Amino acid sequence: MHSKIKFLKDKNISYSLLCLFYFAVFWAQAQQTAIYGTITDSDAPIPFANIYLEGTSIGTASDGDGKYHLKNIPAGKYKLKATVLGYHNFSKTIYIQPNAQLNIPIALTPASEQLEETVVTGTLKAVSRSQSPVPVEVYSPTFLKKNPTANIFEALQNVNGVRPQINCNVCNTGDIHINGLEGPYTLVLIDGMPIVSGLGTVYGLSGIPNSLIEQVEIIKGPASSLYGSEAVGGLINIITKNALAAPVFAADTFITDWGEYNIDVGGKITIGKKTNLLLGLNYFNFDGLMDNNGDNFTDLTLQDRISIFQKWNFQRKDNRIFTLAGRYFYEDRWGGELQWTPAFRGGDEIYGESIYTSRWEVLGKYQLPVNEKLLLSLSYNNHAQNSVYGDVAYRADQRIGFAQLTWDKKINKHDILLGSALRYNYYDDNTTATVAADEVVIPSLFVQDEIGFSKKHALLLGMRYDYDKRHGNIVTPRMAYRFKMTDNDIIRLNAGTGFRVVNLFTEEHAALTGARDVIVAETLQPEKSFNVNLNYLKKIYADNGTFAHIDASLFYTHFSNAILPDYDTNPNQIIYDNLKGKSVSQGLSVNLDVVFPSGFKYLIGATFQDVRQTENNSSSRQILTESYTATWNAGYNFKKINLSIDYTGNLYGPMRLPTLGPKDPRSDYSPVWSIQNIQFTYKGFANFEIYGGVKNLLNWTPNKGNPFIIARANDPFDKNVVFDTNGNVIATADNPHALTFDPSYVYAPNQGIRSFLGLRYRLN
Repeated sequence: MHSKIKFLKDKNISYSLLCLFYFAVFWAQAQQTAIYGTITDSDAPIPFANIYLEGTSIGTASDGDGKYHLKNIPAGKYKLKATVLGYHNFSKTIYIQPNAQLNIPIALTPASEQLEETVVTGTLKAVSRSQSPVPVEVYSPTFLKKNPTANIFEALQNVNGVRPQINCNVCNTGDIHINGLEGPYTLVLIDGMPIVSGLGTVYGLSGIPNSLIEQVEIIKGPASSLYGSEAVGGLINIITKNALAAPVFAADTFITDWGEYNIDVGGKITIGKKTNLLLGLNYFNFDGLMDNNGDNFTDLTLQDRISIFQKWNFQRKDNRIFTLAGRYFYEDRWGGELQWTPAFRGGDEIYGESIYTSRWEVLGKYQLPVNEKLLLSLSYNNHAQNSVYGDVAYRADQRIGFAQLTWDKKINKHDILLGSALRYNYYDDNTTATVAADEVVIPSLFVQDEIGFSKKHALLLGMRYDYDKRHGNIVTPRMAYRFKMTDNDIIRLNAGTGFRVVNLFTEEHAALTGARDVIVAETLQPEKSFNVNLNYLKKIYADNGTFAHIDASLFYTHFSNAILPDYDTNPNQIIYDNLKGKSVSQGLSVNLDVVFPSGFKYLIGATFQDVRQTENNSSSRQILTESYTATWNAGYNFKKINLSIDYTGNLYGPMRLPTLGPKDPRSDYSPVWSIQNIQFTYKGFANFEIYGGVKNLLNWTPNKGNPFIIARANDPFDKNVVFDTNGNVIATADNPHALTFDPSYVYAPNQGIRSFLGLRYRLN
């Protein structure tokens, strides 16, 4: 009996030991090799920083408490990196043993908002911003959130030297001015693909969820040697996140007391081991009739907009690139007399401007599976627009296809980029100026060589050749020189040429709205430009931990064959032809970015510019171009109560306005005006942020000091306007100022003061 009990007891012990052994083996196998820790600055956690092992697909983002966790790491040697805007990058070499559990705290040093980000727009290569020979300004989603808007078009109002220009009081469409140059001179890219131009400029800046934006890069000055036509005045490159940096789910929604509401949702889905999908949706709606200036016209267009975005990231051998992205955009907007309904669309009883826009885009990048670094980039977009401006119908279709192959090669001190591009443009509309559809294929060749003479000196030389059957051979050279005087002082000199092929009605809203006749005086030739830009970058480190970053530029651009709308010769016409003289944009731009150890930050910018055209020994300032502008962004973080305050604003000097002749009682020049905003953000909840504030604190609107903004708003079809035999307006008792209906007198938004409240959620 005792033997049996002893046997059973020994058996149980053996069984227990066996279980314990198997458990130990299982535990050892299940114990995942990992790195974890907390990311902080001097005394507070840093949320949403990007942490990854360089050269691998292993990465994550820190949570709301600054904590991170990297799992399933094979044994070996790695370089651990951490990046977040506003701080210097972190890099550390680590050695991973099997089943290791490493606790690696990361302390980041505060830097300026725009210091050492990686940029690609200036040279088509990923380089540190301070190492780029081309000045590139970088703005993060954090910057955009300091003044939350429903689209990037509006968010750019706080970027120095960049101004969103509303082109019509009725439908509120607009474009982007850079250094005082009109919107058609600005090229907009998404992930480096020039898919947004002409008809789609404004719509390319709407509907991209902020949660999926990595950064916005801006170049001021011609970039045609790399990007071809339309990159004459500058370009804006919207770069979307890769899967490693994107949150699992993010949502941002806000409402205003005007009745606007915006929903912004994004996230990522892992499909298998080597595929990640980013999804984003943006929805905006405003359906309130507002007429605070009492002219019986809507102050703000009614809008119903949806945009769906997706981006596929595929992991390949040797970390070769393969991404595919697509976006669909639809918008229904209208503005006009308050009595307007869709039943009046296109008629001459009640005036309204109604725009239906349907647009889709696809783009992709594929690195060829060869030893050399060959990258194939493809994009295609289709833009269909169905609009009416009163009783004038405008129906247009635009399609743009783009293919580009680049070869990136380093040979000794030469960093060479050789490329070939093919662009397909199709445009057709129902206007009398478009006799037949415009369809053209433009092949291009370009070469760029960045020569690193030493650590202090680098020279970039570039040349592009385009062939356009309408205009023949077009050559655009480029030069950029970077002199690094010290680690904290950099001088850049850039010079280059640009060109732009014009399609009038895709670019000039005033050609369709109102009662002015459009006169095309001659066959329009391509515009050409020459630009010189001298840039100085200074970093200042104070003993108390304060950091300052100064970025100053002198710019000069000379245009020949410039095409500018002439509003002055005949108040009833808009005349387009090639300028026989010259058009010049010149000035000075300065940004000062300061970070204090206390948590106070501010970014102040100012631009002084002179944009004018000279013809027949007569010089005049360009219409709707300010002589100076200033922007600011000041913020303070109360860490103990998890509250931050952001005060943003802009100020614009006088600009010449398109009045309708000597009897027009409206001012020929705008006054000095400013839009200012304040926002409070509370971050005391896990994964949540609550924010709110006031926009346009000064309640500034352009009707202040003017008898009216829209000319003849009471007679939008000019039924009671009397003309003489030469087509000139005759003053009458009903029309004492001899005016016609014209909504193009616009320089500032009609939307006054308003409060907003929003909620953000992010899950890593």
